[in-house]
Amino acid sequence: MKKILVTVPCDEEYRQSLRESAPDYEFEFSDRATATAEQISSACIILGNVPASRISCSPELRWLQLSSSGADAYVKEGILSPDTILTSSTGAYGKAVAEHLFAVTLSLMKKLHLYRDKQHEHCWADMGYVSSLADATVLVVGTGDIGLAYAKLCKLMGARVIGVRRRPGGLPEYMDEIHLASELDGLLPEADIVASFLPGSRETNGLFSIDRLMKMKPGAFFVNGGRGNVVSPNDLLLALHEGIIAGAGVDVFETEPLPAGHPLWDEPRLIVTPHVAGDDHLEETFDNVRRIILENLRAYLNGGELKSVVDRSSGYCV
Repeated sequence: MKKILVTVPCDEEYRQSLRESAPDYEFEFSDRATATAEQISSACIILGNVPASRISCSPELRWLQLSSSGADAYVKEGILSPDTILTSSTGAYGKAVAEHLFAVTLSLMKKLHLYRDKQHEHCWADMGYVSSLADATVLVVGTGDIGLAYAKLCKLMGARVIGVRRRPGGLPEYMDEIHLASELDGLLPEADIVASFLPGSRETNGLFSIDRLMKMKPGAFFVNGGRGNVVSPNDLLLALHEGIIAGAGVDVFETEPLPAGHPLWDEPRLIVTPHVAGDDHLEETFDNVRRIILENLRAYLNGGELKSVVDRSSGYCV
């Protein structure tokens, strides 16, 4: 009997829904950390993430449905067989990640991180001028589910919101302008906030180099809730240390965890969070993930259209 390996957390009610949707399959339930090589290699369908290095082009695997929105670890050559379908849980994380990065943005603009530092020092100090999102220009680079959710929050606060995307398309709701990635350099000097929600791919690797960060408006802030490969820690450190940008908020890094000895930890104008904007920290996020997985399973087994199919050449969903 063909096997389905499930590594997404699920209760008995959800397990029963999966079994009812695929009565001709044998189910095995594990988690990302403890799934065995035998379980991975014998499954023709995997629902949830497993370590990419342990897949090794499994000959049985026909479809991998990720519980994450990011798929960069799985699009690398030598991980999946060419005929294996890869889908992600894009659409599940918009609210959680957008609210996290929005909170970080406001903290930077109101200097709340600096006041927290002073609190630890037991120091009653005025940290000076702050800025406002009302009438600020926010450049959202990456207009997927998360980027659009972030744009909405900024727009409701009175910001002018500009989006940057890979392909031409209509003007999304809560955005004042939409531009192509090729226009990024000309847009950076306009923005008070530059927010990246890009996936990890060859074309996004190092996108926010020190040369590009230098194109930003003096006093602007940079936040990253997409993938850490878009900016190197050393380039970000230089931009902060030299005052090229006023501050940054980063939830993702090129190397994770950020090494304990890296000087970014001590940079006062940087807010670091340890890749926690998404995952299951907001309870409803994994409800969304489980819904997407169940809907895609039913579609896969009944010849329907799968949602969030990943284009392995770009790392984006089709």
